Amino acid sequence: QVQLVESGGGFVQAGGSLRLSCAASGRTFSSYHMGWFRQAPGKEREFVALINWSGSHTDYADSVKGRFTISRDNTKNTVYLQMNSLKPEDTAVYYCASDPSYSSSSRSWNAGYWGQGTQVTVSS
Repeated sequence: QVQLVESGGGFVQAGGSLRLSCAASGRTFSSYHMGWFRQAPGKEREFVALINWSGSHTDYADSVKGRFTISRDNTKNTVYLQMNSLKPEDTAVYYCASDPSYSSSSRSWNAGYWGQGTQVTVSS
């Protein structure tokens, strides 16, 4: 059983920055790939960023490339999402997830575990 708890969300003006954290319980955090996702009102959950178990490989949605950075500290069982140059369209609830995978049949993302989410609101 793994529990994921996000923090760091809030209200920020366009152009500002936020750093999200996701703290994981359990002893096997370093064996999980980790991802960040977001869901805006009335929209489906979408992929934001992914980091492999060691932190040596990352991947980003085109919409956040160059602005967001995912990282992890396996000694602290924590994954981070540094968000810079925020835009109003980044407004969403942000979720972290362990071992995310995309199902082409259902066209949806699955994960071992999901966090409860943290709200990010960017004003124009």
